[in-house]
Amino acid sequence: MASLREIRRKIKSVKSTQQITKAMKMVAAARMRRAQMAILASRPFAVKMEATVRQLALLEVAADQQAGREVQIHPFFDQKPSGAAVLVLVTADKGLCGAFNTNLIRAAIDWMRRHEGRRMLLAAVGRKGRDFLRRVREPAPTIMTELVGIFPKVGFVHAELLGKAVIGAYLEGGASSVTVIYNEFKSVATQRVVESQLLPIPVPVGDAQAAQASNAFGFEPRREELLEALLPRYLKAQLYRILLESQAAELAARMSAMDAASKNAGELIGALTLNLNRTRQAMITREIAELVGGAEALAS
Repeated sequence: MASLREIRRKIKSVKSTQQITKAMKMVAAARMRRAQMAILASRPFAVKMEATVRQLALLEVAADQQAGREVQIHPFFDQKPSGAAVLVLVTADKGLCGAFNTNLIRAAIDWMRRHEGRRMLLAAVGRKGRDFLRRVREPAPTIMTELVGIFPKVGFVHAELLGKAVIGAYLEGGASSVTVIYNEFKSVATQRVVESQLLPIPVPVGDAQAAQASNAFGFEPRREELLEALLPRYLKAQLYRILLESQAAELAARMSAMDAASKNAGELIGALTLNLNRTRQAMITREIAELVGGAEALAS
C-alpha cells in the first residue's frame, strides 16, 4: 500500500499538470478565435479570385473552340501523362493536439502507397510532417522544401514561399500533379482530413459559347496575359487558405485535447484523494485498535 506521502506527492503532481493543461486550453482558445477571423477575412478574396480565373478560362475555351483550335488554356490546366507526383503535407509544429498529426501522417502513407513506383517530390509544412518524411526510407522520397515554425503566425509570405516551390516543380521540375493533404477546420469539435488536387487545375465546366457571347468586357492587357498573371496568385491564395484552415484546425484540436486532459486530471485527483482518505482512515483505525489492545493487555 502506498504511503500518505507518496499519495500526496502524486496529487500535487497531477494538480500541476492540470494547471498546465488548463492554461494551454485557454491559450489555444484565444488563438483559435484569431485564426477564425483570419479565415473569414481571406475567404472573400479567395472566392472572387476563383470566380475570375474560372471566367477567364471559360473565355479561353470559347475562343479556341470558335477558332477551331485545340483547347490550350495554360500549362496549369494541362493533363500530363507522366511525371513526378508532388505532395504537400501540412501538419503541426507541436504535439498535444490529439490525433491531429496522426491522421495526416496516415493519409500521407496511403498517398505514397498509391504512388509507389513513381518519383515523388514532397513539401513538408510543420515540424511533425517534416520529421516523419525524413524517417521514410523505402521508397525514399525527395523533400524539395520545408516550412517549420510558422504556426500559429501564418502569413501570406509563407504561402508565397510554398507556392514558388510548387510552381517551380510543376513547370520546370517535370511534375505531373500536385496534391495537398491538410486538416480542414469544420468546427471546434470537428476537423476533417482533406486530400485535394492543386494541379493540374480542372478545366472549368460550363457553356463556353454562352460565356463568349455574354462577354462585354475589353481586357488590357490581353486576356491571355491577364490569366498568366492571375494563375500564380490564385494558387498562392489557395495555399494561404489551406494554411489558415490547418492552423485553426490545429488550435481547435489542441483545445479539445487539453480540455479532455484537464477533465481526466480532475477525475484522477478525485480518485487519489479518495485513496488518501481511505489510507489515512485505515491508519487511524489500526492505531486505535493497537491502543485498545494495549490497554486490555495492561488491565489483565
